[in-house]
Amino acid sequence: MNTLKNILGQLFQSGRDLLPIILVVAFFQLFVLQQPFPHLWQIIIGIFFVMVGMSLFIKGLEMGLFPVGESMAYAFARKGSLFWLLAFSFLLGFGTTVAEPALIAVVKEAAAIAADGGVIPKTDEARQSYADGLRFTVALSVGFAILIGVIRIIKGWPIHYLIMAGYAGVVIMTIFAPKEIIGIAYDSGGVTTSTITVPLVTALGVGLASSISGRNPMVDGFGLIAFASLTPMIFVMAYGMIV
Repeated sequence: MNTLKNILGQLFQSGRDLLPIILVVAFFQLFVLQQPFPHLWQIIIGIFFVMVGMSLFIKGLEMGLFPVGESMAYAFARKGSLFWLLAFSFLLGFGTTVAEPALIAVVKEAAAIAADGGVIPKTDEARQSYADGLRFTVALSVGFAILIGVIRIIKGWPIHYLIMAGYAGVVIMTIFAPKEIIGIAYDSGGVTTSTITVPLVTALGVGLASSISGRNPMVDGFGLIAFASLTPMIFVMAYGMIV
C-alpha cells in the first residue's frame, strides 16, 4: 500500500512539474495559432509516458546514483588516500561525460555540419574522427574540472576565484579560437550538465564535503557542475585551434 502511494505521489509530482509547459503549449496552440492539437490522444499518451519516465528517473537517482556517489566519497575520505580520491574523481568525470547521450548527439551533429561546411572531408571516417575528438576532449575537460573541484573542497578554496579565472580563460580563448568552433565550444559546456553527470558529480561533492571536518556541504559541496560546464569551452576551443 505504501509503495503504491509513493508511486502515485511521484507521478503527481511529475505531472505538477510538467504542468507549466503543458499550459504554455496549450495556450499558444489554441488561442494564438487557433488550431486544434493534431493526434490529441497520442499527445496525451506521450505526456503520460513522460510523467512515468520522469518519476522512474527521479526515483532511480534517489535510490541509486546519489547514495553511490556519497558513499564512495565517504569511503575515499576515510581511506585517506589522496591519489585514489583524485584518480576516482577524474575518471568519474571522464566516464560519465563520455557516456552522455546529449554529448554524443551534439558532436555527431557538429561533425556533420563541419563536413558540409568543408572544415573536414565528407567521409564517414573523417566525421567519426572529428566527433570522437570532440567527445573525448569534452570528457577530458570534465575529468580535469572534477579533479580540480575535489582539490578545492579539500583545500577549502573559494569557488568564485576558480569561476572568475575560468571565464577569463574562456574570453581569452574566444579571441584566438577559429570562429567555426566557438559556438560548438559554448554548447559543449551545456551538454555536460545532463542526466548522467550531474547526479553522480553532485553526490561526490556533497559526500566529500560532509566527510571532511570543517567543510560545509552547502558551501563547499556544490559548485562542481559549474566548473565542469566551464572547462569544456576552453578545451574544445583549444581542440579547434589544433585540429
